Amino acid sequence: MSQPSDANELNSELEDLVATSDTGARKPTGAARNLLMSIAAIWSLFQLWIASPLPFLVGFGVFNSTEARSIHLAFAVFLGFMAYPAFKRSPREYIPVVDWILALIAAFCAAYLFLFYAELAERPGRPTTQDVIVAVTGLVLLLEATRRALGPPLMIVALVFIIYSVAGPYMPGILAHRGVSLEALTNHQWLTAQGVFGIALGVSTSFVFLFVLFGSLLDKAGAGNYFIKVAFSLLGHYRGGPAKAAVVASGMTGLISGSSIANTVTTGTFTIPMMKRVGFSAEKAGAVEVASSVNGQIMPPVMGAAAFLMVEYVGISYVEVIKHAFLPALISYIALIYIVHLEAVKAGMQGLQSSNPPRPLLRKIIGFLTGLLLLMALSFAVYYGLGWLKPALGDAASWVIAGALAVVYVGLLKIGSRYPELELDDPNSPVVHLPQTRPTVMSGLHFILPVIVLIWCLMVEHLSPGLSAFWATILMIVIMLTQRPLMAAFRGEGNTGSAVRQGFDELWQGLVAGARNMIGIGIATATAGIIVGAVSQTGVGLVLADLVEILSMGNLMLMLLLTAVLSLILGMGLPTTANYIVVSALLAPVIVTLGQESGLLVPLIAVHLFVFYFGIMADVTPPVGLASFAAAAVSGGDPIRTGFQAFYYSLRTAALPFLFIFNTDLLLIDVDWLHGIIIFCVATVAMLIFAAATQGWLVVKSRWYESLLLLLVAFTLFRPGFWMDMVHDPYRSIPPTQLEQSLERLDKGSNLRIQVSGQDDIGQPRTFFVLVPVPEGADGAERLDKLGLMLMQDGDRTLVDMVTYGSPAAELGFEFDQEIVEILAPVDRWAKEWMWIPAIGVFLLVMGLQWRRRPAAASA
Repeated sequence: MSQPSDANELNSELEDLVATSDTGARKPTGAARNLLMSIAAIWSLFQLWIASPLPFLVGFGVFNSTEARSIHLAFAVFLGFMAYPAFKRSPREYIPVVDWILALIAAFCAAYLFLFYAELAERPGRPTTQDVIVAVTGLVLLLEATRRALGPPLMIVALVFIIYSVAGPYMPGILAHRGVSLEALTNHQWLTAQGVFGIALGVSTSFVFLFVLFGSLLDKAGAGNYFIKVAFSLLGHYRGGPAKAAVVASGMTGLISGSSIANTVTTGTFTIPMMKRVGFSAEKAGAVEVASSVNGQIMPPVMGAAAFLMVEYVGISYVEVIKHAFLPALISYIALIYIVHLEAVKAGMQGLQSSNPPRPLLRKIIGFLTGLLLLMALSFAVYYGLGWLKPALGDAASWVIAGALAVVYVGLLKIGSRYPELELDDPNSPVVHLPQTRPTVMSGLHFILPVIVLIWCLMVEHLSPGLSAFWATILMIVIMLTQRPLMAAFRGEGNTGSAVRQGFDELWQGLVAGARNMIGIGIATATAGIIVGAVSQTGVGLVLADLVEILSMGNLMLMLLLTAVLSLILGMGLPTTANYIVVSALLAPVIVTLGQESGLLVPLIAVHLFVFYFGIMADVTPPVGLASFAAAAVSGGDPIRTGFQAFYYSLRTAALPFLFIFNTDLLLIDVDWLHGIIIFCVATVAMLIFAAATQGWLVVKSRWYESLLLLLVAFTLFRPGFWMDMVHDPYRSIPPTQLEQSLERLDKGSNLRIQVSGQDDIGQPRTFFVLVPVPEGADGAERLDKLGLMLMQDGDRTLVDMVTYGSPAAELGFEFDQEIVEILAPVDRWAKEWMWIPAIGVFLLVMGLQWRRRPAAASA
């Protein structure tokens, strides 16, 4: 009799855990509850309104970006004080009067830019006493809202930067600066778009909210349960199947989730008990769920909202961000499935009993390939069909496409109505039967449509992320309101009225849940803006670069390791969005600057992905790894041991950033499709070999030297250029006086590495490298002119005499009076991929050694 009560108690604890970290732990009753839910729903509707074309069509409710950010933050801080109690002992059943007052004052301060926008625009940089009072009050209340919603870490970091801004003259040594007055601080941080209301809050307003809302609506409609069921029906019967299904289900949920903790609890409540049932220990079951849920944050298209921030910070399109981030994330997930498989093999586990009728392997393969070919044919037909229809139909194309989408939706619902509605099984029940694959997949195919619309708008139509999410959300709303009535009609159940009411109820819950999920993100992006504003106002970024350079002693690998550790520390206890903003603002410029000085010319997107990956790893890493504590609450295991096991499973995720810093091919930078497919195949094999080495098992248990050889093979497959550079130097040195001749001899599109000596922004001597692309031109002089670079000779020194404004040379960092120290031109040599051959040979050797021991291991 105690089992149901224990399960209910656990569910209550998990809800509190997620609420405390994501949606707010307070659960008022009566009128306060209705008001809280109504304001949350209004926030969601407001975000849909400003994202839609309607304001411009009707000429009403048009807000500029600053006004929209102001209203966005007003909603966030108001709901933050209403939904999050001040202390653990604070009441949760009602909202104290003090919190009402704080919520209203905080909302007014946040909305100040909207309410007094015209007056502030007339006196830029000249705040009045009222402005200063509102800004100081707003900053204090924002920090308090941050403490409540996100805990002390982000609040403390932001407070340290505010104190640093004001107390600059009293700081020791290299940390000292001239200081910032109170008026300048409040103006910069609160009354302009440089601090709190900066880029981060703008991304939260324009893009992030809509994607979080889309994910909430999709989950409330039943897609979360559908993803879990599909994953278990496909993989549950394999060796260690529940763990493999957990990885896939968490990955699919992570595509649209903005929180690794919520992802852990949502899927883990079902997957962790199932993993324990087939033989995983409590800690390993929790660790698998943590590793797969946290990895969901690196998987496009949402990436815990960081993808949209990268668009602004890196200055490339959203499609480019997705392209660069996709391959490492996919490789990481494939490797995690393989790690789970190795754990199952080592422990001799079996899968759950399948409900699918037995089929020969050949028939399975033919069925899979047939389905894949049909999907590819359908994709080509839709892509080229629409490409032909849109010009032919003109203005009517949108209506025709919408009609065709409606027909497809109704058709998929008709197919789904032939199968029973999916219900989430109790994973703690004594007997679990895996669902059959075909009925499970068919019953929820209509959930895929909004995701397809989202990807289509982003990748094909090249709409903005905000507008793409808007149209996908609108389709999701239509589905929520119609799926149950239509299903009831197709099944002949006759309860259409109650189905309609249920659809509206689910929509209301989705609007409220989307807004409550955004409270922490909205507050986090605003508070992180304080840090970004302090960096731009004080120049602390240069100080941090000097500090890292001193600590790393100029060693490039040590500098990267130090940056990774700092990213882990800064990311502790912070949500995905906030930790990315903090680590990218503080540490990304450090890698770029020190890399240039060391000769490592890293694309900015690679640097941002590097710090993002290690910021995400903080959700796993003890002692603060919040996702590990959430998983341990479900599994009943020790949270610290769960965290260390999850970190061990996540070593592949920690290795990837170092690999793509040195080998940007993994990010598909300047790579064609054919080369990209080869890189994907080789990198996937390399990551599987890395997983086998770290797990100590390939065919049988590995000996220590076999694990070392496997690590060597994986490294060579990932970075073959390391060994090729030892065999043959990739560059030859050219005297600086021959720059013009070098440009003439090289093919267009190749690159020269040029070492430049000059001064940094504060007049200190600095030597760095730049990668100069060779432009078009008939001869060297014309190419040099197109670069916008004019040189002069001063004895044996080659100096920059003039740089054309806005030219490629100016963008690369060339300035007047710099000295060209050295020119390195690429040389013809064997392709670095030849190093794959000896690596594969070593791998086959290890495989052979283990294969010879396999019979003995099997008989034993």
